[in-house]
Amino acid sequence: MLKKNESLVKENDKLKHERQSLLRSRDLAEAQVVTLKKSLESLQKDVKEKDKLVLSSHTNSIVQDLKQSVEQRKNELTTCKAEITSLKKHTEGAQPTENMTSGEEIQLLKKEIERLNAAKSGDVQPVGSINSVEEVLDRKDEVTNICENDMLSLSTGNPSECSGSTEPQNETVQDTDGTADNNEEFPKSDDSDTKNSSKDSVVITHNGLLTPPSTPSVEPDSENKGPGTIQILSDTLPKIVPYVLINHREELLPLMMCAIERHPSSNTRDSLTHTLFNLIKRPDEQQRRIIMDACVTLARNVGEMRTETELLPQCWEQISHMYEERRLLVAQSCGELAEFVRPEIRDSLILSIVQQLLEDSAIVVREAAARNLALLLPLFPNTDKYFKVEEMMFQLVCDPSGVVVETTIRELVPALLKWGNKLDHILRVLLSHMLSSIECCPPLSGVEDSVESHFHVLGERERWTVDVLLRLLLELLPVVHQISIGTCPYPPLLDSVGSSFPKPLLEKYAEGHVDWPTFEWLHDDCFPSLIQIVSLLPQKEDSLRNRISSFLLAVSKRFGDDYLTHTMLPVFLVAVGDDADLSCFPLTSQPKVKALRPKNAGDERIARLCVLPLLLAGVLGSPSKHEVLTEYLRNLLVQNAELEGHLAMQNVDVYNSVRFLCLFEEHHNLVFNVIWEMVVSSNMDLKVNAAKLLKMIVPYIDAKVASAHVLPALVTLGSEPNLPVLYASIDAFGTVAQNFKADVIVDKIRVQMDAFLEDGSHEAILAVIRALVVAVPHTTESLRDYIL
Repeated sequence: MLKKNESLVKENDKLKHERQSLLRSRDLAEAQVVTLKKSLESLQKDVKEKDKLVLSSHTNSIVQDLKQSVEQRKNELTTCKAEITSLKKHTEGAQPTENMTSGEEIQLLKKEIERLNAAKSGDVQPVGSINSVEEVLDRKDEVTNICENDMLSLSTGNPSECSGSTEPQNETVQDTDGTADNNEEFPKSDDSDTKNSSKDSVVITHNGLLTPPSTPSVEPDSENKGPGTIQILSDTLPKIVPYVLINHREELLPLMMCAIERHPSSNTRDSLTHTLFNLIKRPDEQQRRIIMDACVTLARNVGEMRTETELLPQCWEQISHMYEERRLLVAQSCGELAEFVRPEIRDSLILSIVQQLLEDSAIVVREAAARNLALLLPLFPNTDKYFKVEEMMFQLVCDPSGVVVETTIRELVPALLKWGNKLDHILRVLLSHMLSSIECCPPLSGVEDSVESHFHVLGERERWTVDVLLRLLLELLPVVHQISIGTCPYPPLLDSVGSSFPKPLLEKYAEGHVDWPTFEWLHDDCFPSLIQIVSLLPQKEDSLRNRISSFLLAVSKRFGDDYLTHTMLPVFLVAVGDDADLSCFPLTSQPKVKALRPKNAGDERIARLCVLPLLLAGVLGSPSKHEVLTEYLRNLLVQNAELEGHLAMQNVDVYNSVRFLCLFEEHHNLVFNVIWEMVVSSNMDLKVNAAKLLKMIVPYIDAKVASAHVLPALVTLGSEPNLPVLYASIDAFGTVAQNFKADVIVDKIRVQMDAFLEDGSHEAILAVIRALVVAVPHTTESLRDYIL
């Protein structure tokens, strides 16, 4: 049956492992699908950008053609003006009578040219309107035709045609003095106009506007230089990085960030981002901080989409890197970059990355994963992934490293409670995990129905798991107390401070008219579960019993003396088989408490071995119950032992509980006071029991307590003429010699042993030899020489 159970357990574990692997594979597949979708969107965006660039280049070619056409017309106009000037000088000497008419014609041409230039410099029109450019060209053609007509009329000696053709325009220049002045100044004006015409030629800018070249725009050059600079930067950075000292490579981060942020090619950006994450082979804490700050700044600047498609894939690639420093960088980035991605990515891709890091072999990586998971939770859009995160939390709490456990309890657990608000579920799973961790261990004995078969031999891993879960339970106690106070159905009945639960409140609650879930959890679920857990532990598991006792003492301290007296104490009294007052329990809770009572002799012994230590140290060990503990111990050790028919086995079980109580120094005086009553009792059985109890306690006390309490009691017992008492005290002296090497204690032992040997009894000599031989490997050289 045991082999079958073991095989079933192994198959169950194997199925669980396969299920976890399938779940992780599913999450990874979902994350990859999301990443592929983002990559597709990025590619579509790049295609649109390229289409825009192609359209822009086509437009620029049209603009360049227009520029060349305008420039050609401008050159033709300049040539015409030069020919007009030459003809004017020629006519001034040959035909003085016609000078006025030709001058007027030329003056009109000059004014027309000025008007055209003024129109060009004053009215800036977009190139996109082809009609405006054609209008300028038509105007230039008109001016050219006028110039050709003028030259034709002058060469034929018929200025009247030219005069007639411009007669309507000469109405404004009838004054002869003005005409003569104009004719004299024309060459200068013509030169000036030629220069101005050259300077004020129409220029088509990059944005499609006609502007005068006197205010040239440098934006086209600047834009052409921008991408060129980024391209040069992107090409040279990967070549420069290997030749920069590792301690100075962080100085390249601004350049690298600029190139990643501004480069138009996604492939180049991915390559630079890869270089950013691989900038330092094994970055220390300060260098990781610098790189992470750069990544956060970059994510803030480039936006959600590029953070998801460019930065997060780099994190994913670094998960399995051979250096833990690089994996640690990934763990730190998960919590800090989550703010700059879409909410649905946070609880899918980033959560999957963190889950992968929880399996990392490096302690620092798992610790960083726990810390960054705590930072990640407030950013989740909802609580759909709560149970998955809770499972990850318990995985971290049970981590074999104390550093990871400490970080999880201190940072992740509070964040999970605040985010999920499911304390009841965490408490229920916690108790279940503790119980299952113990039950999966092999039994102490294979003999069915024996007490030893009920106990389980814990391995190091299981013992650690139960211990850290008990630590977590203790850390959650303040939250349980706070919620119990906040949900109290009868607030006026709370104490004045509002932190403890007085008896009137407990009696009112016992009427059963209201539900108080968090408060009821303690006596309905927590205490019974702890009793069940401790009943599976063998006697040597004192550290776990100590942890449970500390939790019970913390409960009594927070919930008050009345709660300890009327709620906690009755539960544990019933669990050890004693009677208790259950009047402060609702009728629905009383059957659960009564079910804890031992049902047979085997259950009674288990209760004495396992539950009684908790009752003494964790419940009655409270400072307010000092007198109650003294009386209870007196009943156990003195009065019950005097009853006829009290079995020796029962005494041993009780002594084991008293031994556990002595692990708490504050109870030493109380315990030795009761033992002293047994030493000075007239009942020889009590004296023998006192010697046996002292022998059991000795390994758990220090030399000061042994010298002050144990040795005087043993000397008193050693002076008894009763042989059983004498032999019991000799045996206890041997245990003292085995555990203490102080000269004062060794000298007292030698004196007492001499007294035993002087008695001359053969049985006494054998008892001394048996006691001291056991102590030889552990005692001092002087006592060893004495024995030899």
